[in-house]
Amino acid sequence: MHVLTVDFDKLPVGPGNRVLDLGAGGGRHAFEVLRRGADVVAFDLDAGEMEKVAAMFAAMDKEGEVPGGTVAETVVGDALAMPFPDGHFDRVIASEVLEHIPDDLAAMREIVRVLKPGGRLAVTVPSFLPERVCWALSEDYHTAPGGHIRIYTLAELRAKLKSSGLEVGGHHHAHGLHTPYWWIKCAVGVNDDRHPLAKAYHELLVWDIMKRPAATRIAEAVLNPLIGKSVVVYGRKPA
Repeated sequence: MHVLTVDFDKLPVGPGNRVLDLGAGGGRHAFEVLRRGADVVAFDLDAGEMEKVAAMFAAMDKEGEVPGGTVAETVVGDALAMPFPDGHFDRVIASEVLEHIPDDLAAMREIVRVLKPGGRLAVTVPSFLPERVCWALSEDYHTAPGGHIRIYTLAELRAKLKSSGLEVGGHHHAHGLHTPYWWIKCAVGVNDDRHPLAKAYHELLVWDIMKRPAATRIAEAVLNPLIGKSVVVYGRKPA
């Protein structure tokens, strides 16, 4: 389900920007960056995912969704040793990736290295409370290979970003409606998509994404600060 976690009003991107989507996964943020007319590199360890993202970039171009002159590429590699020169990007998005990386401080230092002085970034990780509940309900949720290896408090994330040399700004929570879905999944079995409760809630989320009705917008706004599935922190590299 392609829902944006980063708020692009808080991380403005547009023509003339070069943006790194680190740990791009399915590419949801990279696609939005491209639609906004910025050059984008989708970067991930998973070559299969990057093939799909490259195919989607090509399809978007064919459909006329890509502003003229905009460049989109995919790169497969390791977040701890990125093949980019220092100060290469105006913006970095690292969404739901740091919780997978054993040496998260090394990854943050790499982000700082490839970001231009004065460049801005958005980092998102699973929120502490919803994640704690998921870990408590399900062993499989966090022991799967390539899964989440730590739960951040907001204070820890901010402190680590600061210690890496970043100025840390505001934050917000996102996806409050998604948290009960993951709690259900963890309770009934993470891989059991056929369970009636999980299936019904999934259908609600799909309906919400497609229709964006006022009732669920209000519900999400209320739930986000309490049980938002993700926390998003914004920052910049000092000029």
